[in-house]
Amino acid sequence: MSDLKAQNLPYGFPDTDRTKMSLNQNWKFYLGNPEAKNYDVNVNDSNWKTVNVPHTLELTSLTLDGLQDEKTQLVFHRKVGWYRKTIKVDKSDKKVFLEFEGAHQVTDLWVNGKHVGQHAVGGYTPFHFDVTNFVNKGADNQITLLVDNRRNEVIPPDPGPFDYVKFSGLYRDVYLVETNPVHVTFNWETLNSGVNITTPTIDPVNKNATIDIKTAVKNEADYEVTCQLVTRIINKEGIVVLRLKDETKIKQGQEYQFNQIGSLEDDVHFWGIDNPYLYRVNSVVVVNNKTIDFVETKIGLRKFEQDPVRGFLLNNEPIELIGANRHQQYPYIGDALPNALHYKDMLQFKAYGFNIMRTAHYPQDNALIEACDELGILVYEEAPTWISISDKDAWWDNLESAARTMVRNHRNHASVIMWGAGVNHRGYVPRVHNTIKQEDPNRLTASQGARWTGWQTSGLTDINANMLYGPFIWDRSEPIFAMEGGRGAKAVAPYKNDTLMTGLISWTAHAYYTFHPSHARANSKIDRTRSGMMTIFRYPRPNLEWYKAELKEDPVIDIEEEWNAETQSITVNSNADEVELILNGKRIEKLKPSADTIYDGLDHAPFHFKNLKYHPGKLVAKGYFKDGKTIEAVKQTARKPYAISLNLDTKGRTFKADGADILVAYASVVDKNGTVVHDTKHLIEFTVKGDGTVIGDNANINANPMFTEYGVAPALIKAGNTVGKITVTAKSKGLKSDSSVVTLVANSNNVIAKEAQVIYDFKSERVDLGASDQLVQFDWNPWYGSDNGNNVYNFKALKGAKVSVKKGSSDGVNRWLGEMNVIGKYGFAYGDGVLAIDDKGVNLVFENLPKGTYKLKTWHHAPSSNSDSMDPNKEKLKSVTIHKLPYEKSIIINSEALIGEKSVDVKVTEGKQMQWDLPGMGEVKFISDGNNPVYINFNGKGTKGVWLNAIELSEWAQF
Repeated sequence: MSDLKAQNLPYGFPDTDRTKMSLNQNWKFYLGNPEAKNYDVNVNDSNWKTVNVPHTLELTSLTLDGLQDEKTQLVFHRKVGWYRKTIKVDKSDKKVFLEFEGAHQVTDLWVNGKHVGQHAVGGYTPFHFDVTNFVNKGADNQITLLVDNRRNEVIPPDPGPFDYVKFSGLYRDVYLVETNPVHVTFNWETLNSGVNITTPTIDPVNKNATIDIKTAVKNEADYEVTCQLVTRIINKEGIVVLRLKDETKIKQGQEYQFNQIGSLEDDVHFWGIDNPYLYRVNSVVVVNNKTIDFVETKIGLRKFEQDPVRGFLLNNEPIELIGANRHQQYPYIGDALPNALHYKDMLQFKAYGFNIMRTAHYPQDNALIEACDELGILVYEEAPTWISISDKDAWWDNLESAARTMVRNHRNHASVIMWGAGVNHRGYVPRVHNTIKQEDPNRLTASQGARWTGWQTSGLTDINANMLYGPFIWDRSEPIFAMEGGRGAKAVAPYKNDTLMTGLISWTAHAYYTFHPSHARANSKIDRTRSGMMTIFRYPRPNLEWYKAELKEDPVIDIEEEWNAETQSITVNSNADEVELILNGKRIEKLKPSADTIYDGLDHAPFHFKNLKYHPGKLVAKGYFKDGKTIEAVKQTARKPYAISLNLDTKGRTFKADGADILVAYASVVDKNGTVVHDTKHLIEFTVKGDGTVIGDNANINANPMFTEYGVAPALIKAGNTVGKITVTAKSKGLKSDSSVVTLVANSNNVIAKEAQVIYDFKSERVDLGASDQLVQFDWNPWYGSDNGNNVYNFKALKGAKVSVKKGSSDGVNRWLGEMNVIGKYGFAYGDGVLAIDDKGVNLVFENLPKGTYKLKTWHHAPSSNSDSMDPNKEKLKSVTIHKLPYEKSIIINSEALIGEKSVDVKVTEGKQMQWDLPGMGEVKFISDGNNPVYINFNGKGTKGVWLNAIELSEWAQF
């Protein structure tokens, strides 16, 4: 950073009037009594509970508190919660907003006892209130919320039924946002508000992209302003790769949409499931030469389409969409997940090779979509519905509004490729499709049909998306996509075997809460959660490991079943070519993957070992690969339970001391060999030493002590507010206990400061060297040289700085060549240049460079002509033979000013056909002391000519 400061380069987020502070901590909470006047400033809330957000109105047992409700959810969590908090705002003329990522499901806000407004669209979409005229600037302000989850006939998914539980509370993040009166608006305000980024051109072949950025700025000052918008596209290293600037007058009260467009051609990185590269779009508002507001948005450059023959294409490559549906709910806390658990869900998806996730059946948390962006998981998102369609106009208006807000909120995310444009089971809905297409013409829309409501095609939507369980009717006139379906090898195989079957999003990733009356656990006294490739605690069920074998590239092997007296057959999931089964050192059988036709289409069908004779001991599956490598998996007969092995799931995350973060603990019951005892009936008790708690402790919700499933008892550990180590212990009568330590890290409520990343906005200039008849292109500056002239170029971006071409010795000859018509990207730049014939090479001499660090990129290509009768250089080419002179095939760049190694070798390319090949290029970094010229020499190892075609000089920093 010192180098940047020395060169007066910007770094970090711009210093503007915008602040964004988390309000998640220290709310006063009261359950019930919707008719109360708890918004009154004089209400005594000292006896109310102190809670942190995310928050659910009530903790829920795994048996839904023993309640037998209906699928319309008439009673469960149909309550209200009062939340109160004191906040302080700046003493200034700034705008003040309260931003909510979501609350179930009608939210009223009072500030200092005055009613500000109500959000009544639903519980799954974000919203905000402008409280500027309700707060006392520079003083304490009391904010009160009534969060009402009672059944509402006009708010989807009510009035129901629905096959999930609509939980309650202030369950997503809350922020205090302050801005200048001239500011970028929230994305969801109007069709044209906020920042809307599209990519009209993504070309993975020629590796370029066009980025179209629409940014809405509102002037809420009481006078007209001249407003400038500076937008920077920033790569992963923090370097600005594209800068756009526009200026206009914005009248008082006007919201003006800036329209900016630009392209990237060099070193373009595309977003994909294996390389989820994200750029940052930093939008800065400037008035009277002062930066007053900014927002930053992450984008990924990717191209996707549904091809009727090749299937789904991502960046021109066909991929099979394989993943799972995801409900946002969690044990005990319902929908009130901290951001870390949203991220963990998608990290687990990635570990199994899933490349797509459907948000069943409603828009989900920003943290979830951001995780998909970062990890490379595609998203199918839909508005909140299940199966019901209301006959009330207000219900439809709210569904449309929820769909619009969903799109506006997540439209800039690379991971989102598909919007659900229907009602679950019912198929496509014209109003929803049209609404979404108006908001986002670029992404795909999907129908949502099921055989139970009659088979449907895509209709108006782009994708024929159905619930494909068992037999289905399909005439193959268009591709079909299973937005829901079975799971495992047998279920996936048909989709991988047929390009017209776009993919399978299995039902469902995790067990979930439901009042569905007929599922297998509907009347369980222990756990009524339904379905799931994993438990509701995110613990994988045994057959899930097959996905790693099929979808991951690393060698994988796993034995699905436990080895006990009841085991007569074994399934091994592996991507090996052959698997050998060995029991107690004795070979049983060696097999290839199953050839059963039910697995046609799979790359790695399971291995089935049948008619096994049980003997207690050690069962080994050994996988053999064609390259000679082997891997092993072991299952051992479990003995008597002996001890607990405790694991805290900290992989890929931190544990924040914010009073709301949650960590999952898994306590496995093991024998003396460390083998998990799957059929144990032990209850495991969890305790925490330090600033943390076990969620559900002493709450009578079947949480602590906890029963085991697959021999593992889970618990949710909630963070306190104190930085430092906490110790979690798991114990049970008759078992050796175990403890594990985790560190709570500091939490910051300053969202902007917490998310700040470096911005290197370097000045840069491209220069094309050549004779006076060279052809110059856009964004390149010409340097017209002559064989015997004083060849100096004056930089435009770096005022006062200049560079000259100087001979290495008095005997040297520099020849300047005009355009040679070389085919290739930037062929105009490396199809001409200077050829230096000198045993001392040729020098670039930089003068008047400000003190600092610089990067120099140079092009070195020996051109050959593609001229024909239409070429204006034809006559010259007949007489001038510079391009036929002998030249060095490799050159050395050297200078005492270089950082690191003082010389760099560069291979020189040649020829006229460079369409798919890169020319010879050198790149060095050097330091200028601000006073003395900098000499950079280019020379070969022999006495032939040295080609120098073009240069790019950039400010730089020592990274």
